[in-house]
Amino acid sequence: MSVSVAAILSPERVGVSTDASGRAQTKDSILEQVSVLLARGTTSRAPGRGPSQRDILRVLVERERMQSTGVGLGVAIPHGTLDGVEAHVGALLVCRPAVPFDALDGRPVSVVFALLGPKGAAALHLKLLARVARLLRDESARSRLSGVDSEATAYSLLLELERAHAGQ
Repeated sequence: MSVSVAAILSPERVGVSTDASGRAQTKDSILEQVSVLLARGTTSRAPGRGPSQRDILRVLVERERMQSTGVGLGVAIPHGTLDGVEAHVGALLVCRPAVPFDALDGRPVSVVFALLGPKGAAALHLKLLARVARLLRDESARSRLSGVDSEATAYSLLLELERAHAGQ
């Protein structure tokens, strides 16, 4: 399997989150939102049942307890693995405004790419994490993603960015 963000992301797993309700977003609320996105279309080896959103959230929260996945420069890459998950899936959430996330550089996060994979596929999991990190390391890419106003635009832009970075 090639290491491609396009292969693990689909339009239904992309979101744009705002604080339109008047309530400030938190790291916990962002993790909950990406767990909902990841649960969409995630399949398991057990016929007819993917992992629950609660199971996914639990895995992401446990990973955050080890060390923040806020990698810096306004980006977080929460990730984890679950028994029974059939294949890797990704979710993209653009946060407007940026959200405090205990990032390594102390900056709030506006671009969150979450990754969920099967246990026993550590090599591919690490390759996908590296691919996402390379894509989001580009300042122009982060800036463009941070400014999107719709899920469709965010999805299209991420695919465009990946095509532009092909081979890197």
